Amino acid sequence: MKQVIQSVRSGKLALKEVPEPRVATGSLLVATRASLISAGTERMVIDFAKKSIAGKAKERPDLVRKVMDKARRDGLISTFKAVMARLDEPLPLGYSAAGEVVAVGGGLEGLYRVGQRVALAGAGLANHAELSVVPKNLIAPVPDDVPFEEACFGTLGAIALAGVRNLGAQLGDVVVVLGVGLVGQMAAQLLALQGARVIAVDVDPGRLDLARRTGAELAWRLGDAGLVEATMALTGGLGCDSILIAAATESSAPLELAAELTRDRARVVMVGKTGTEFPYAAFMKKELSVMVSRSYGPGRYDEDFEGRGVKYPPGWVRWTETENLREVVRLMSPGLTRRLDVAALVTHRFAFDRAEDAYRLVTGGDEPSLGVVLRYEGAPSRFPTPAFRRQAAAPSGHCTLGVLGAGSFARTVLLPELKRVEGVTFKTLCTTRGHTAGHGAETFSFAHATTDVGEVFDDPAINAVLIATRHANHAELTARALEAGKSVIVEKPLALDRTQLNRVIAARNAAPGFFMVGFNRRFAPMSIAARAHLARHSGPKMVVLRVNAGGLPAESWVNAAEEGGGRILGEVCHFVDLARMLVGHPIAAVQADTAQVSAGGCDDLTVTLSFADGSLATIVYTALGDSSFSKERIEGFAGSTVVTVDNFLSLSVTEGGRTRVEKARMGLDKGHRAELELFARAVAAGGPAPVDEAETIETSLATIAVLDALRDGRRISLAEAP
Repeated sequence: MKQVIQSVRSGKLALKEVPEPRVATGSLLVATRASLISAGTERMVIDFAKKSIAGKAKERPDLVRKVMDKARRDGLISTFKAVMARLDEPLPLGYSAAGEVVAVGGGLEGLYRVGQRVALAGAGLANHAELSVVPKNLIAPVPDDVPFEEACFGTLGAIALAGVRNLGAQLGDVVVVLGVGLVGQMAAQLLALQGARVIAVDVDPGRLDLARRTGAELAWRLGDAGLVEATMALTGGLGCDSILIAAATESSAPLELAAELTRDRARVVMVGKTGTEFPYAAFMKKELSVMVSRSYGPGRYDEDFEGRGVKYPPGWVRWTETENLREVVRLMSPGLTRRLDVAALVTHRFAFDRAEDAYRLVTGGDEPSLGVVLRYEGAPSRFPTPAFRRQAAAPSGHCTLGVLGAGSFARTVLLPELKRVEGVTFKTLCTTRGHTAGHGAETFSFAHATTDVGEVFDDPAINAVLIATRHANHAELTARALEAGKSVIVEKPLALDRTQLNRVIAARNAAPGFFMVGFNRRFAPMSIAARAHLARHSGPKMVVLRVNAGGLPAESWVNAAEEGGGRILGEVCHFVDLARMLVGHPIAAVQADTAQVSAGGCDDLTVTLSFADGSLATIVYTALGDSSFSKERIEGFAGSTVVTVDNFLSLSVTEGGRTRVEKARMGLDKGHRAELELFARAVAAGGPAPVDEAETIETSLATIAVLDALRDGRRISLAEAP
């Protein structure tokens, strides 16, 4: 793998090929997707490494004393060899990154899973490297809606949050943030989020403008006259309640300024490395408190906590470095009304292969920079489903239908239900045989019958197409209908492989209409009620779907690869989609196993779906049962609640020791009518699709991944490229 390495002796920095690390007990092996160059800290490390031995000695007199002690004890030659060996050690750079879990170490089973998105912290751990091994207390889960490019700011955000917590600022407090580099910018935002009034102070006008845009009430250029007066005016002559020093300088001027700006008994917290000579008289007269913030928070520099995973009692230490990292990443979520906006801090992005160019930018000083992000090649976090437009064609006020295929299911379920939907006009029915087209058109009052699909696609009066043919041509017909400007409802499955799925995606990206797959069970009243009960509880869910499917003749077209693709693609897809609907979070990975096939196709299997939020769903699909027994049963578990749906005829909810049962009033309802009504209504209104099309692509991909899991005998992540 590749990693950014610096020589401690010469200061030379390079992107090198090094052996891959291996996961350890209590740690995760993570594939990096983005890492952040911390200009302040890393520039300081780089500058130190570039100094001569004399320069290093001057910079670190504490180390010189250790060397002298060793020389007196062990002799000059032994000491010289030890120092040279130390200087020859490669120095890994980077300490703030985000990526995906590749392997889970012992003791973390169930806490983390392969494919999970995480933020990483720790010098020498969360490196600028393609792979990193990081212990559990330096890791935090990343919300689904936070991009890696933003999550990689987590460590610096934790530093800012630890400093803010040490300030003890309260609602309405006036706080000066002196130095608005990366840490100062995030500290200013965090203070504003908690209701403090922030004064940002820096020498860089651009950074001050950014601080003002992201929450600072007042921004002042250091060196300009009037800062003390402006602070007093804002505080009614009192002085600021606290000051966070996030500047990096050899001078003690920040402490001198703190004495002028603060009120009596204010608190001064340092998160940047500055000179430490303070004006004693001024600090004494105001009885100021000075604290040096401990990096990311409690636990930092404690080998038992960081390296061995020791837990601090939350009653005594609520906000450890782990919890600070977790909270900062949570606050980045775009779903929050008020959030930590780190995207505004990104000034440069580099591919990881250009890491040396990125460091030249950071250390050269020729071009202003703030947040410099390294982006890594590799599989995306999930299958790259497109962000389809939510609005489709212009509203037409009608749904004029062309139908492709009139098999048994279309004749007995779909077309009779559509006849009952108000506002649907049956224009053209197309089948492969003329007599079936004519008979179907007569039975359901179509205006026209044909065996030529072109007559459906080319008719400008038709704005909606129902595809109910055999499975193998679903994707191609869907794509052609979309390309012809129609909206489409296609019976499951949408596609039999990834190539077909990509064909649909490409067509939809250029189409004015939308598509929808006949996953009717998600529209069943009892499915909707079950989801509502489960959604009342935060945290992971467990869902079990048992399907007593009954046997299928071995010669059935469904089992033929060239026509049906088998029951997994043709029927199990229903339950993959239903599980996705019940959990309400993206599918991350798929595992599957099958019983020995003795005749026909693969009819007996279990499928386990892992979701991005940590939920699990298991599908048990079998043809071995008695057909007189209940066909389908759903069980959902969340937050001490159990929800069951038995064959869509009864729903029970058990919680607090009591069970409530509802019976279907109008008989079996698997959602066909609701599905078709919503489709027709969306066509007339011009969209959007009743179901998020990206979610439909996701469930289709997950079903295809079931076959991959059975073939390969392994867990399949949806991150795997098609």
